[in-house]
Amino acid sequence: MEEFVLDTGNTAWMLTAASLVLLMTPGLAFFYGGMVRGKSVLNMMMMSFGAIGVVSLIWVLYGYSGTFGTDVAGFFGNPFDFFGLAGMTDEDSLMKATGVPALVAVGYQATFAIITVALISGAIADRTKFSTWLAFTAVWVTVVYIPLAHMVWGGGHLGAEGITSGLSTPIDFAGGTVVHINAGVAGLVLALVIGKRRGFAKEPMRPHNLPFVMLGAALLWFGWFGFNAGSEFGADNVSGRAWVNTLVATAVAMLAWLLTEKFRDGHATSLGAASGVVAGLVAITPAAAAVDTFGAIAIGAVAGVLCALAVGLKFRFGYDDSLDVVGVHLVGGLVGTVLIGLFSTDANSTWYPDGALNGLFYGGGLTQLGTQVLVALAAMVFSGLATLVIALILKATMGWRVSDEAEVGGVDLAVHGETAYETLGARIITEVK
Repeated sequence: MEEFVLDTGNTAWMLTAASLVLLMTPGLAFFYGGMVRGKSVLNMMMMSFGAIGVVSLIWVLYGYSGTFGTDVAGFFGNPFDFFGLAGMTDEDSLMKATGVPALVAVGYQATFAIITVALISGAIADRTKFSTWLAFTAVWVTVVYIPLAHMVWGGGHLGAEGITSGLSTPIDFAGGTVVHINAGVAGLVLALVIGKRRGFAKEPMRPHNLPFVMLGAALLWFGWFGFNAGSEFGADNVSGRAWVNTLVATAVAMLAWLLTEKFRDGHATSLGAASGVVAGLVAITPAAAAVDTFGAIAIGAVAGVLCALAVGLKFRFGYDDSLDVVGVHLVGGLVGTVLIGLFSTDANSTWYPDGALNGLFYGGGLTQLGTQVLVALAAMVFSGLATLVIALILKATMGWRVSDEAEVGGVDLAVHGETAYETLGARIITEVK
């Protein structure tokens, strides 16, 4: 086995990429914060910041080791291999092949776990106890995120030697299953367990600050280049391909969402533009280094249209996914993961040991498509069942919902003792009295 050799260029890039991905969570706070009503914007943003605090601590204690440590039955890594990062050397680095030190790898992967948990919060806005959310964050990242990340990226059942080994290698370059399908399913489960907001589908619940939403989308798009291009673990042609595909697919998805809005509603909105950006980012994530330019365009177009249509499903089926986590992240994650089976081409990916198998449209038949669908379904079932158990236990012990008075008066004032806008706070206090 070759000894670790530091590559300063790759290391500098990965430190930058880790910082970009960490920025995505405050960006998400603005994106979600602008989408809720003014009386709960701080609570919404605090849920993202709370995820940073809880997950960062867990990650350095046992999260990284539980994800990338010695395999245990194909479900998780040994959490005691590097507990508290003790005993870790650069020879153990996940990014050893590209000359990036172990601690940089730890930091980079921490940001993925953080953003995944934070994404879920959008499904349960305006009605959730902050204390229960923090408890959920700790338990969910331990019981759901870490095992699923290990199964996909750490040598477990959903990786190259897992349940699809007789077909082909599953492709999830930067988190279609681990991040977006995982968070989308969890958001749906929590929305069903916690229940609807007071007045859902009966009174308007419009975004209170669209500039916040646009700013959040911009920060997410900027940070996402670290998310996708950084997943190559080095600065090379593959990371360049991921960067360009991330740009193109996202731009196309934004345009597709706006066109869908225009034909359906008669207006192309700023909220639609921001949502289309996120839908495109989600969909290209698993495929960023596995498709060519035309594949990226196609994935962006399909994601933009389908996600724009999917956000209305909550009114048809009666579940209150407050900020469209299901419509954007679950649907977008499925679009990107499954369409790899159509558009992947081994001419553009060296990230996998044997290269990515060609998809159906590139002469590869149905093999890769079958693999992608099977892994996506397995991730949905695992995340859904595990999240349901956690959600029900917390509902029976801590309780999920704030009081009716707090929900009407505003979660910000009731839970955090402050409001985002002083005039609004004064009005709410007067109304409650």
